[in-house]
Amino acid sequence: MSNNNNLVPGFNDEKDDSLKINLEKVQEVDNSLTVYLTGYIDTYNSSFFQKRIAKVVEAGFINLIFNCASLNYVSSTGIGSFTAFLKMVKPKGGDIVLLEIQPKVYEVFQLLGFSQFFNIKDSTGDAINYFKQESPIIESVFPKIFSCPVCSKRLKATKSGRFRCSECKSILAIDEHGQVFLG
Repeated sequence: MSNNNNLVPGFNDEKDDSLKINLEKVQEVDNSLTVYLTGYIDTYNSSFFQKRIAKVVEAGFINLIFNCASLNYVSSTGIGSFTAFLKMVKPKGGDIVLLEIQPKVYEVFQLLGFSQFFNIKDSTGDAINYFKQESPIIESVFPKIFSCPVCSKRLKATKSGRFRCSECKSILAIDEHGQVFLG
């Protein structure tokens, strides 16, 4: 793997023993990096994690592949970090893919209702193919009927934007492609 600072200047200026992050440029996809995560993400190191990935996005890398094969724990705060990264890259035309998630980590994503928000792939090749696909021109996905990610209440959205679930009062956002997010 190449030196992180060569890809993102200043990336290695801050370190955390509980989470090691290595970067590798993905040649086949513009503005793309694979982010190798080793350790765990919890309340105590999530701000370190968010600052490092914010540096990556500021450096122009908006298509991120997170290799989670060596990530052995993610708390709800850690999952919130991944959601924040989606909010960082989506407006810039980017996306994130999670790879090789360990079963116990994937279970946390599922329990919290987040597994449907993320592109989860089995291999680097699958992730690269996902990014290389031409975005289909979507006429309109609205009105869209979907389940609230918090309480599973069936809801209907007539347009993109933010709104509140009528059942659990969670604030939800739906983008122009019909993808639903918390907040």
